[in-house]
Amino acid sequence: MKKKACKNCKIFVEGDECPVCKGSQFITNWKGRLYIIDANKSVIAEKLGAKVKGEYAIKVT
Repeated sequence: MKKKACKNCKIFVEGDECPVCKGSQFITNWKGRLYIIDANKSVIAEKLGAKVKGEYAIKVT
């Protein structure tokens, strides 16, 4: 089963609600993934718009 990512903030989600933005729109069509360890110090997290640590999809379509 392919992982689902939040359509809004791109974090991978297991339940029915995104833990970051509380959204409920998910997508299984994503490309690439990365893991943010420290969102405050990461330049990549800043470019992605990631505010918390976790596993993110690079591109959601």
